[in-house]
Amino acid sequence: METSSRILNSQGERLDVDFHQGTHLGAMVVLGHGVTGNKDRPLLVAIAEGLAKKGWPCIRFSFSGNGDSEGKFEDSNITKEVDDLLSILNTVPQEKRIAYIGHSMGAAVGVKTASRGMLIQCLISLAGMVDTAGFVKREFGDVVPGKGFMWDEENCPLSENYVNDLNEISSILPDAATVTCPWLLIHGTEDDVVPIEDSRKAFEAACCDKKLMEIPGGGHSFDAESYGAIVDSIDLWLKKSFG
Repeated sequence: METSSRILNSQGERLDVDFHQGTHLGAMVVLGHGVTGNKDRPLLVAIAEGLAKKGWPCIRFSFSGNGDSEGKFEDSNITKEVDDLLSILNTVPQEKRIAYIGHSMGAAVGVKTASRGMLIQCLISLAGMVDTAGFVKREFGDVVPGKGFMWDEENCPLSENYVNDLNEISSILPDAATVTCPWLLIHGTEDDVVPIEDSRKAFEAACCDKKLMEIPGGGHSFDAESYGAIVDSIDLWLKKSFG
């Protein structure tokens, strides 16, 4: 597989990647983060390390404009991140079966990518964003695009590009209905960023082999106490899906 310094998106921007070795040589698990995040968020690190210990090789990466990946944060949105994800997936040898784990907006990226074809053969969504237009209105409705910031983070300016993209997409439900690979959805009941109703609606819309796991009291990024249960559930889903 290519090294992180050589994985570029279609715009020639280098994507920052970390690889975790595993013993299941016929599979690869790819992990993507949510908006304002990066590959080094504790949830993704814990899942990748936990799955690697169970034998699943994993790739964590930062979408362009985030973390140490090249690009401008202001250009980041779901549409561009689908392109980033495809750039990562296309580096995986064809003989390997690919699972994708996405958190929050990264989960929406995974659903849209999985709905396009067969590159993703197992899908896991963590606190997945579905109502994209509702998210923008709820979280950033009082912020002026081009002038304000996401959650007052000065490194994360709210751009018109981002707002327009999520409003144009509006909802991931049409994509959810066309996913054909096995799909595990995990969501905390006390998520105050992406409501659990998003995952419930996606689960109802999906026609594939599917499972919804609700974590009582879990927030948007869950917590260290729930990481073990999440890793175990993903491990079981991967075994069920890949054998």
